[in-house]
Amino acid sequence: MSELVKVGRVGKPHGLDGSFFVEHASEDEERFAKGATLHVDGEPAEIVASKRSRGRPVIRLDREALRGAELAVPREELPPPGEDEYYEFQLVGLAVEEEGGRPLGSVAAVIPGPANDVLELDSGLLLPLVGACIQQVDLDAGRIQIARGFAEPSY
Repeated sequence: MSELVKVGRVGKPHGLDGSFFVEHASEDEERFAKGATLHVDGEPAEIVASKRSRGRPVIRLDREALRGAELAVPREELPPPGEDEYYEFQLVGLAVEEEGGRPLGSVAAVIPGPANDVLELDSGLLLPLVGACIQQVDLDAGRIQIARGFAEPSY
């Protein structure tokens, strides 16, 4: 079976017909179009109704999905990211070091934010996912280099 990549989560109900808001939804609106297939906690389900409410996707599936269930797609269905763009799953687990080589930890999660996303490291450090902070992402080497001044100095 191919690796599944999270594209959202079943959120609060919308109406009485089984529709629900998609929380932490992928930015790819086609992902939630009528007729598309999502995997709900690993099992395929077809989207039978799709709309937007207050700017967020609202969908209904061909079967019941419990609130909080993960919505995912096979990794090979994802389009390649653009230049200097990365999928969350590509960043999680990468080692993070400050310019000069000081290790800071590894990426535990990518947290969506109103202005920009934030890298949460296993050390507890939060780093803004912006050009001023992130100097280099090297997927092949498994590391991210950040600029000085974004992490507390170690003594």
